[in-house]
Amino acid sequence: MAILEPKTERHLDHMIERYPRLEVCRSSISDAYSLMEQCYERDGKMLIAGNGGSAADSEHMAGELMKRFQAPRPVDQKFAEKLKEIDPVRGVNLAANLERSLMAIPLVAHEALTTAYINDVDGLGVFAQQLYGFGRQGDVFLGISTSGNSSNVLSATVVARAVGIKVIGLTGQSGGELAKVSDVAIKVPETETYKIQELHLPVYHCLCLMLEDHFFGGTKS
Repeated sequence: MAILEPKTERHLDHMIERYPRLEVCRSSISDAYSLMEQCYERDGKMLIAGNGGSAADSEHMAGELMKRFQAPRPVDQKFAEKLKEIDPVRGVNLAANLERSLMAIPLVAHEALTTAYINDVDGLGVFAQQLYGFGRQGDVFLGISTSGNSSNVLSATVVARAVGIKVIGLTGQSGGELAKVSDVAIKVPETETYKIQELHLPVYHCLCLMLEDHFFGGTKS
């Protein structure tokens, strides 16, 4: 299990207090967080994919990373001054309102690209194609699959490993094939789809809080 900073680990402790069943996932959540932290320290990005409810979770998590979750994320003073210099009117507003991001791309959100690829090429390769286009060595791919056997997510893991992208699987209790091919697999202790999804939410919220506190500070528990 990765060793976490106390200010980071407190979010994990707090989540487990509220969801005691997730204690069995403590080690895998810590290890997943460590991969994400290393990725962002190297100016990498997260690529996230899933189907159905997991597609919604992909967009939800990306939204929490790309803007404030709980903590303020003001732009640095140098960039703020540059905005004002370029446009004394709009720049003031932008300097006050822009928020720093942890880059995250939900691979479920690009309708023109995805529908064209599905129609013209291959429905099961839709995430793999985007990962190949967007991904770079050092990034992280988070595949969300309640069964762990979603074919389009598994195809994306093949591309990820070929490019040099770490793979994190967020699955149910069995883990499926996704758990076997992931660098880290978070297997929440449920077997029914909707119950698995109910436990996925606190897991990725916790990861977002941990990342935000590390990179921007000031997050409340």
